[in-house]
Formats: sequence, C-alpha cells, structure tokens
Amino acid sequence: MPYVPHTEDEVREMLAAIGVASIGDLFAEISAEMRPASFDIPEGLSEMEVLARLEALAGKNAIDRTSFLGAGFYDHYIPAAVDALTMRGEFYTAYTPYQPEASQGTLQAIFEYQTAVTRLLGMECANASVYDGGTALYEALMMAVRKTRRRKIIVSEGLNPIYRVMLGSYTSNLDLELVTVPHLDGQTDLAGLTAALDDDTAAVLVQNPNFFGAINDFTDLFAAARARGAVAVISAYPVLQALLKTPGEMGAAVAVAEGQSLGLPLSFGGPYLGIMTCTKEMIRQMPGRIVGRTVDDEGRTGYVLTLQAREQHIRRQKATSNICSNQSLCALRALVHMCALGELGLKRAARLSVERAHLCAERLTAIPGVSMLTKGPFGNEFAVNLPVNAFTVIARLTERGFVPGFPLGRYYEGLENGLLVACTEKTSEEQIGIFAEMLRGVLR
Repeated sequence: MPYVPHTEDEVREMLAAIGVASIGDLFAEISAEMRPASFDIPEGLSEMEVLARLEALAGKNAIDRTSFLGAGFYDHYIPAAVDALTMRGEFYTAYTPYQPEASQGTLQAIFEYQTAVTRLLGMECANASVYDGGTALYEALMMAVRKTRRRKIIVSEGLNPIYRVMLGSYTSNLDLELVTVPHLDGQTDLAGLTAALDDDTAAVLVQNPNFFGAINDFTDLFAAARARGAVAVISAYPVLQALLKTPGEMGAAVAVAEGQSLGLPLSFGGPYLGIMTCTKEMIRQMPGRIVGRTVDDEGRTGYVLTLQAREQHIRRQKATSNICSNQSLCALRALVHMCALGELGLKRAARLSVERAHLCAERLTAIPGVSMLTKGPFGNEFAVNLPVNAFTVIARLTERGFVPGFPLGRYYEGLENGLLVACTEKTSEEQIGIFAEMLRGVLR
C-alpha cells in the first residue's frame, strides 16, 4: 500500500477540481533540467523486512569503543529515571502549549526548566530553549545587535570552532562585522579581547572553559564591555557550572550553553538543546518561548506563555527570531537529569570529570614527546602536543577500540599535532592507563 492512500479516481477528481490535467502539470513551472530524473525509491518492504534491515544497519555501529572525544559534546552518565520519566506518553507526545488551559503540565515543566537553568548559570531569566548551543550563541549575538543597534562583534578564537562556523553562516548576509581575536597557545587572549572593544562594538563572545579546556574568569572583560555599552555573551559548559564561577557572577548579560551534557545521550548529531539565559534588562530581546507563572481569577497558580516575541504570535515580521519550536522534550530531560542528581550529585559528576582529566593529562605527558598545550587551570578537557600528526594517532588507536580525542588541526592552522582530550565521570582510571600505554606504543 502506498503512503498516499488516494485511489486513481480520487486523484483524477482532485486534479479536475483545480483545473489541472495531470500531476506533472503541477510542476510545470520547474524547468525540465531542474527536475530529478528519478527519485530512486526502492520497492516497499513489509514491517518485518524493514525491522530486520534496520537491525542489521544498527549492528554495524561500533558502540563498544572507549572514547576520549569531547569538543563540546560529552558522554556523561544518565540516571535511569531520566528515560523512565521523560518517555511517559504525556511528555513524549506533548506538542505546542498554545492553549494554556489544556497545557498546564507542559507549561509547568518548562517553567521549572527555566528556573533550573537560571540557577545553574546564575542568571535572572531564561527562555524555553532553542535548537542547540550554536543556535543559542547566534541568537545571543542578535540580541546584542538589536539592543545596541551596533554591527561589530568581537569573537574569541577560543570559542568552539563549530559554533564560529555557524555564526559565519548565519550572519553572512546581515552586514555584520565579526572580529576574531586569536588564541594564545590555547589560552583566551583577555588583553586582546579588551583592546578590541570600542564604541562600535555590539557584543563580545567568549567561552568557559574555552575550546582547549582552559578556564577563565571574565569579570574584568565583561566590566570593560559594559563600560563601552557592549553586551557580554558567554557560552558555558553546564556540568562544570556546578563548580565554576557562574556567568552571572562574572557580569554576563547573556549566557548560553549546549544542554546535551544534561541527560541527553550522544546520538549521531542530536537532538541537542540550546540553553539561553539573560539579565532582566535583556529579556525583551530574547527569542523563542518564555513561560511565566501567574494566578487566575480565583487566585490559583497557572502557567502561561509570556512576552511572546515569536513570529507566530503578535510580533509577526517584527519577531526577535524565526525560531518556531523549542526543544521541549530535550529541555525536560535536562530538568529531570538535574533534579535526579541534585546539587551534590551534579558537583560530584563535575569533580570526578575534572579529576579524571587531570590524571589523564599527567599520564599522557609522562610519555616522551607529549606536552601540554593547555596552560593554566583546566576542567575535564585539555589539549596536548604530540610529536606526530594527531590524525595519524587517532586513526591507529580508533582501529584498536580507543578514540583518543579531537584533532585540533581540523580547525586550527599550525596545530596539526594538537589533540583535544576529554574525560567524564564515566572515564575509569583503568581506561586512562590503557590509553596512555597504547599512545606510548604508537609513538615509539
């Protein structure tokens, strides 16, 4: 049975009703050379055959490798309660809460998520999430442009290069000037960022820890940005925020994050979660959904969408963004994950991740020819210089079941021997020991 359940008679009837002789006539405006020669769609299969094929394809995935790969996405332990609760039908199938009287459960869950992430990042307000960390960073940039009516953006090269590519793509036709301040051997150039600020600057964009794993305190930089009338934007790593000075304490105006590390498994590029928080001063520039708590005529607590700046609502073409969907289920998973761990559990996961990374750095740099690229304090991720090209090491160790990290040469010229290594609470001391010995063997 075809996917479209219309008989040939019904198709002819519909074509006659709109005055078209054939299906082909519907595409007459598309020139012949622009039409596909064939969609190359295979014959249909039964449910049993489809299931067998998908199982065979899934069986090809190498799921038993030990990974030290991070670069913005991390393999943290997810409590069983996260799946058990978020896979309930009322959550898993919930859609847009346009009618608050019928969506109180969904709206309350989103409100609680907003509350949790603002506490985690030390900020005043949050939206109900956007697509991913890179999208959130772009939206933060545009918040600054609207707020200041300026066009110049200062970007640290220590920002995740994947995000910097996204920023370049999203802003390519927006008449914005993106000024990138180079890193200093993996360190964020605080002096360079401060010097780049001027009266035309809309925002300064930084990351903590930066892409190389280095930890910074941006309090002075953010104060300098405010003095120039610029908006201070920071991309944070949620798990480590349990230990680090928060963006709010540093004086950030907008703080964003990739929420994958909070209860979302690594799965071929998504789905991810863009966390967005800001000061109250910036709230009217924030895109997407914002859920507020109020009371009804009888004084009962109720939850509603508030400050509706989306294009689907009253703002129309004046909307702050054309984002139409938040990642509700992903946001819910982040909320349940944080609640399941609690403050102490989140701090313990962060501490273990940092401890394992420092142990790993100690073991790797004990190998002749391997040295630290990341200088100063670092969290659960660090960069090392190898005596050979990092791609070579990655290829050889991956074949043997260990993914050693991320090759910095992919995005940073001159760092072809640089390897970015990440650990989480799931990384065991035994795995670190095996990794070190395998690397020693490859470099002999």
